Amino acid sequence: MKKPTRYGMVIDLDKCTGCASCMVACMAENNVPFREDESDKLLSLTWMRVYKLTNGKPFPETDVCYLPRPCMHCGGQVEGYSPCVVVCPTIATDYSMKTGIVSQIYNRCIGCRYCMAACPYHARYFNWWDPVWPDGMEKYLNPKVSPRMRGVVEKCSFCFHRYQLAKEKAYMEGRRELKEDEYQTSCTQACPAGAITFGDLNNPKHAVYKYKKSPNAFRLLERLGTNPKIYYISSRAWVRRSGDNYLKNESKPEKAVLRAT
Repeated sequence: MKKPTRYGMVIDLDKCTGCASCMVACMAENNVPFREDESDKLLSLTWMRVYKLTNGKPFPETDVCYLPRPCMHCGGQVEGYSPCVVVCPTIATDYSMKTGIVSQIYNRCIGCRYCMAACPYHARYFNWWDPVWPDGMEKYLNPKVSPRMRGVVEKCSFCFHRYQLAKEKAYMEGRRELKEDEYQTSCTQACPAGAITFGDLNNPKHAVYKYKKSPNAFRLLERLGTNPKIYYISSRAWVRRSGDNYLKNESKPEKAVLRAT
């Protein structure tokens, strides 16, 4: 029996240079608003955020790693019961059994922020103000994505509008299944190092299916049982251990220093 579609990412941390092209592409593609003063990161919106990790050792043993963090699109210990979905009182966030994507329906959101409290990855952001676009910038907005109003929570959607466009094209061509390259997120296409791979985690024909089985693959906070659909790959043991992936009989992991870029 064929497994259901489960879209996800595999991010190679040994390739990531921390250039933040994925952050810029995500903001441009999804009409993520920005403020004149972006120095307060508690008030800024960034669906994709790149963190800088170090092994905490002095030179010359210092090692640096950059870690992009979108929404993990968790499946939960029981599929469909991701932390943010189960706490939402208005079903403004939901889990799709067809794609494995955790959606955000802004018209239902009442801004209670329960989902933000439940998310262990801090991947959700609250809109404190209505977006204000400088003169002429409204022409740059993507017509496929609705700008969000103040008082709602927003997050990475795996560029779901691209999935809808790809499904419409396949339907017009009399196909039911999408090819791997027909549905790709903006961050995947924008990465100059090719560190991000996107596809169906359950499809043996997709690259992510092979990469997720790598012995160097891990997921963030995996022991929480959130079942995230973002896999990371690194040949460095301290990076993998920083993702809370070390075994119980292993020694205590090296302390990683984490900073947002």
